[in-house]
Amino acid sequence: MNKATTALVVVVAVLAAAGAGKLARLDGATYSAALTRAATTFTAVLTLATAAAGALAALLT
Repeated sequence: MNKATTALVVVVAVLAAAGAGKLARLDGATYSAALTRAATTFTAVLTLATAAAGALAALLT
């Protein structure tokens, strides 16, 4: 992945994490629980992007 793609993936991960944290707070979760959900979402998005990039690289080479 080049730098622009990496930056885009990180921005999408941050936005997804912010959304997950906000939804958790709206659901009545504590700040620590909302932060945990946001961190889990951030990690999941990065993991899925890495897996997708690996799969595409394997197909294209």
